[in-house]
Amino acid sequence: MLSVRCKICSKELISTSKSQCCGCPNMMTVLEDKVSALDLSDVVLLNSNNNLKKGGTLSNQDLEYQENRRKRKVRKLDFEIR
Repeated sequence: MLSVRCKICSKELISTSKSQCCGCPNMMTVLEDKVSALDLSDVVLLNSNNNLKKGGTLSNQDLEYQENRRKRKVRKLDFEIR
């Protein structure tokens, strides 16, 4: 559940499955976990339940593979021009 406030009109909106709009010239709109507005600097997030992962997206094997791949040398092929 997401809760946001518009700084211009001071209206607080709580996210639901329906789209909600504050109605002021900033046009802040809330839909589930998405917030949009003409100027997002005039929007304050009050409550957010977003769980962010603190780890990397690659596993240890993937990182090791990429490191070994980075160390490979480039082979230059010589061709005869006739």
